Formats: sequence, structure tokens, C-alpha cells
Amino acid sequence: MKKFMKEFKEFALKGNVMDLAVGMMIGAAFGKIVSSLVNDVLMPLIAAIFKIKDFTGMKALLVDNGAEELNVYLSYGNFIQNIVDFIIVALCIFLMVRSINKLRTMTEKKEEEKPAEPPAKSDELKALEEIVAILKKEQ
Repeated sequence: MKKFMKEFKEFALKGNVMDLAVGMMIGAAFGKIVSSLVNDVLMPLIAAIFKIKDFTGMKALLVDNGAEELNVYLSYGNFIQNIVDFIIVALCIFLMVRSINKLRTMTEKKEEEKPAEPPAKSDELKALEEIVAILKKEQ
């Protein structure tokens, strides 16, 4: 049991797990911002353009049972709103990943542009060069 707890502690306290936790928290907050943007800004504009009072209340009657509470509806307005939510989040993530990849390629190019240092000579190569120098002097 001690070995299990030690392994779990190492796993839980590694940097990657903590980074993931921070990313999840930021993602949740970002999701709220995007939801507010969609619900409070974009969907009212779309509803005004199409002259719809409440976009989330859009539905189609499937089965008419005579009484309003007994009818069966296909509610598609909220689904469309969630699709708009998803598209905005996906677009933001795409733009972030694209920017990070551009920065990464720029730094890799700068590292490639630096002239490579000549490799250090091995002891055997130094000895061979000394032998060649001595042989050239004797000639």
C-alpha cells in the first residue's frame, strides 16, 4: 500500500498533472465567457435578424396530444446555440495552436541559423595529426 501511495503522490505532483489542472480551470472559465458571448451577444443579434423572440425556444411539434403539456416537441433552438458555442471555442483553440506553432517554428529557425561548433577532436585524431606533422618534418 505504501508503494501505491508513493507512486500516486509522484504522479499527482508531477508538473504535467498540475499544468493539466490549471488548463482545465482556465478552459472552464473560457467556456463561460464564450457561452456568455453566444447567449448574450450573438444569439440576440441572430434572433433580431430572423425576427425570432427567443432563439432557444425554437421547437417543432412532433405529436399533438390536444393539451400543451402532453404535446411532444423537437427542441432544436438550444442545439443550434450549442453548435455556435462549439464553433467559437474551436476557432479560438485553432487560432491559439496556430500561433504557438508559428512561434515554435520561428525559434527553431533561429536555432538552425546559428553556426554549428566544430566537433571536439578525439585523442586518437590528435595523435594521428601529430604523427602526420612529424612525418612531414622528416621529409
